[in-house]
Amino acid sequence: MDRGIINQKVMAGQRLMLGFDGIELNEDLKHIIGDIKACGIILFKRNIETPEQVTSLCEACQDYARLCGIPPLFIAVDQEGGTVARFKEPFTVFRGNPFIESVQDARNFASITADELKQVGINMNFAPVLDIVPEGVDSIMKDRVFKGGAEQVSTLGMKVIHTLQENGIMAVAKHFPGIGRTLKDSHFRLPVLDIDLETLRQSDMIPFVAAKNEGVSGIMLSHISYPQLDSLWQASLSPFIGNGLLRSQMGYDGLVMTDDLDMKAIQHDMKTCIRQVLKSGIDMALICHKGPDIDKASHEIISLLNEDETLYGMGEKSVERILRIKKKYLQNPDLIYSCS
Repeated sequence: MDRGIINQKVMAGQRLMLGFDGIELNEDLKHIIGDIKACGIILFKRNIETPEQVTSLCEACQDYARLCGIPPLFIAVDQEGGTVARFKEPFTVFRGNPFIESVQDARNFASITADELKQVGINMNFAPVLDIVPEGVDSIMKDRVFKGGAEQVSTLGMKVIHTLQENGIMAVAKHFPGIGRTLKDSHFRLPVLDIDLETLRQSDMIPFVAAKNEGVSGIMLSHISYPQLDSLWQASLSPFIGNGLLRSQMGYDGLVMTDDLDMKAIQHDMKTCIRQVLKSGIDMALICHKGPDIDKASHEIISLLNEDETLYGMGEKSVERILRIKKKYLQNPDLIYSCS
């Protein structure tokens, strides 16, 4: 297959959302942006000191992407409020989804959050959580979800999505197809949810269908194993769940991304993970920590795109989706040239 190396590198890089160490544009970030050509970066507590510092960091990263002739970056953060909020004071501190009880509460959270994120250069929020915790279940997610059943979660979640995106911040609904029933934390182990598809459709998936209808920019897959859906692969690596259930059956055509592939729930090497991500029609793999896995992922994507016509075609569609969202929310998304 005769593929230009520049095009391969850009196609590969645009499939990766990456974390890093540091609080300013450094050599690691220049590698991520200029060499890997990542579609975006993810900020954590380790990257945040003050609003002024974050603003300078985001501006420097976007300027460097422009200098390298690649599309502008998704710059994302987990700002759910409550237990998962990377930005603390002087940003507005919210108590989290369990304390959002009305549409007005949801609008207020999303409006203020969008304004504060936009001011410092963030353009994507990994929120809202749309998981449902059934009554009586001591879920690992109980402190991060909206209270109530599918209808209430959908109503409040859609208001958050609409308000974030109306104010220029891409929303990412998580964790498809639903992890509200799980008791274990996928940061540390692989939870197994032995439940049938029809039960998920009648409850856990309802808010995600609503999010699709609301035009949510992205949906994040869980790291949970659903053996009645896929006996081999957890959701974030499953062709049935990613390409079959979410894309084909639900009809979602926005961005699909994994959760962090550095989590302990992932028990495969990076090459295996990347192969499954591409086979599953997942647009973006998240690797949230500095390390050799970032380069391994980039090299493996290039190799697979070069070897497999089917994966190359699926990759073109993924990059088209990514650039479509960037064109809607960012500037100059059609630049696809290599850093000189």
